Amino acid sequence: PVTAASVVVPLGHIIGNDKWRGSEIAQRLQGKIRLIFEDDLGLVDFHLSNRTCVLYLSEADLVAGDEFKRRLVRFRNASSRGGIVIVEKTQISDQYFLAVQKLVVLELGMVLLPVANQGEASQLITQLVSFYVREQSKDHHSNPFLRKHFSQLAEPSVFRTVQQIPGVGKTKALLLLQHFGSIHRLCNASVKELELVVGQTVAQQIYNF
Repeated sequence: PVTAASVVVPLGHIIGNDKWRGSEIAQRLQGKIRLIFEDDLGLVDFHLSNRTCVLYLSEADLVAGDEFKRRLVRFRNASSRGGIVIVEKTQISDQYFLAVQKLVVLELGMVLLPVANQGEASQLITQLVSFYVREQSKDHHSNPFLRKHFSQLAEPSVFRTVQQIPGVGKTKALLLLQHFGSIHRLCNASVKELELVVGQTVAQQIYNF
């Protein structure tokens, strides 16, 4: 299967593909988050919530050829779940990164998060799961501002991704998503367009990133 559509992820848990059992990511996640392994997750590496899952691209995947591209396209075409692609950006894989970024973000419309290694990936996954737990535990009905902006402007994963850009925090991330409407438009924005929202210095940082 491309993805296990029937997977239900309890709040604060991660369901991991059995192939990651014993890996550095798994070892670092255990103790911080409850990690459950399943052997029929298809193309998915980790399910973070009922709506979001992670596909992990290692340095070896990028160097080995185009199989990872076919995997991403198959996932995107067959799954209704939001996909976050975590990719190892190292000295060896750096030459492939721009092509991967173009495919993932612009062509497939998925979220791309670069990491240096599995240890950094485990920290990122922990942060994402903590974010989902906080968002689901909030009473959105009592705060119409939060309800409006999180439901209409951004999935938590997208909001989190924009905050990873240097110089961008929660407030600027919200302003950027409110102004541009999607991560596609944000990626394609010129420095001048960005300046209208966040000012000259941060606009240049975002554009360079």
